[in-house]
Amino acid sequence: MSGIGIANLPNQRHKIVNQNGAHFTVMVVGESGLGKTTLINTLFATEICAPRNYLNRHAKQMDKTTEIEIIKAFLEERDFTIKLTVIDTPGFGDYVNNKDSWSPIIDFIDDQHESYMRQEQQPHRREKQDLRVHACIYFVRPTGHTLKPLDVEIMKQLGTRVNLIPVIAKADTMTPDEIHNCKMIIREVIAAQGIRVYTPPIDSEDETAAEHARAMQSVMPFSIIGSVDDVTTPDGRVVKGREYLWGVAEVENDEHCDFKKLRSLLIRTYMLDLISTTEEQHYEAYRLAQMETRKFGEPKVRKLDNPKFKEEEEQLRRRFTDQVKVEEARFRQWEQHLIAERDRLNKDLEHAHTTIKSLETELEQIAAYHRQGASINRR
Repeated sequence: MSGIGIANLPNQRHKIVNQNGAHFTVMVVGESGLGKTTLINTLFATEICAPRNYLNRHAKQMDKTTEIEIIKAFLEERDFTIKLTVIDTPGFGDYVNNKDSWSPIIDFIDDQHESYMRQEQQPHRREKQDLRVHACIYFVRPTGHTLKPLDVEIMKQLGTRVNLIPVIAKADTMTPDEIHNCKMIIREVIAAQGIRVYTPPIDSEDETAAEHARAMQSVMPFSIIGSVDDVTTPDGRVVKGREYLWGVAEVENDEHCDFKKLRSLLIRTYMLDLISTTEEQHYEAYRLAQMETRKFGEPKVRKLDNPKFKEEEEQLRRRFTDQVKVEEARFRQWEQHLIAERDRLNKDLEHAHTTIKSLETELEQIAAYHRQGASINRR
C-alpha cells in the first residue's frame, strides 16, 4: 500500500509559507552601548536600523512616550519574502535610580497582545495588525561576573511574556575562558532565579534535529560580536568583523563567537517555532488571563500589581495623608482660636453683666436717696 499522502503535509506547509511569506518580529533589549542596533544589521545583512540619533523619521514609527522604535522591512531571498519588524528599545541602566525603567518595555509587549486580542473580537479580522514579539534578544554586559539585580528582574518579567534569548554582548572584549565562565554563571543564575528562556524543541523522532537542538542549548547564552564592516584577515580573507592590533575578531567564526548559531536559531531553524510558541503559549496565556477577569469586549484595566502604578498610588496616598494632616492641624488651630475667642467673649459678657448689675444697684440707691429727700422736704 502506497499510503494516502499524509507524508506530503510538511511540503504543503512549506508551500503555504513560501507563498504568503513570514511575518517575524524581534525585539532587542539591554543597556545602552551594547551594540543592539549593530547586531540587528549584522543578523539580516543589511542596514535595517540606523543609529538611534540618526534614524530617518519617515522610515519608522515611534512611540514618543516610551521612545520605543518600530522599524519595518521586507527581506527577500530566493523568491522568499519575510516581513521583518524590529522593536528597538531604549537603553536602560544609565541612571542613578533605575527602578521600573523596564516598565515601558513590558507594557509594550502586553499592549501588542491586547491589540491583537481586540482585533480578533471584531467582525472583520482579515487585515489584523500584528506586532506581537516573537523573539526578545536580551543583551548582557560582558563583565564576566554574575547578572545584576536589574538584569534578573527584567529577565523574569520578560520570560513570562515572550521568547527570551539572552546573549553576551561584545564577546571580542573577553577571552575564551572568561566567556565560558560567564556563560556558566549566567546559566546558574537563570536556573536559581527561575527565569524562563527560550529552549529549542528536541524532536525525539529526528536524531539530527535533536542533536542540533541540544547543541543550541549547550551554548546558550550566545556570545556575540556585531559588525557590518568588511575587514581583511592576515591570511587575506575578507570577512565581517572587527580589526585589532592583535588580529581580527570574525563575526561568523565559531571559534570567536556564537553569532552563526544565534542566526541559525532565529532564522534558519527555529523561526517558525518562535512564531508558533508566541501564538500558542505567550499570547494564549495573556488571552486566558484577561478573559478570566474581563467580560467580552470590556476594555483592559491596568494591573495594580505593576510596580510603576504601585509606586504612583503610594505617592498619591502619602500626599493625600500629608495634606489631610496639614488640614487637620489647621482645623485644630482654628478650633483652639475659636474656643479662646469664645472664652474671651464670655468673660467680656460676664464682666458687662456685672457692670450693668452694679450700675442698676447704684441707680436704685440714688433713686431711693432722692425719694427719701423728697419725703423729708414735704414734712
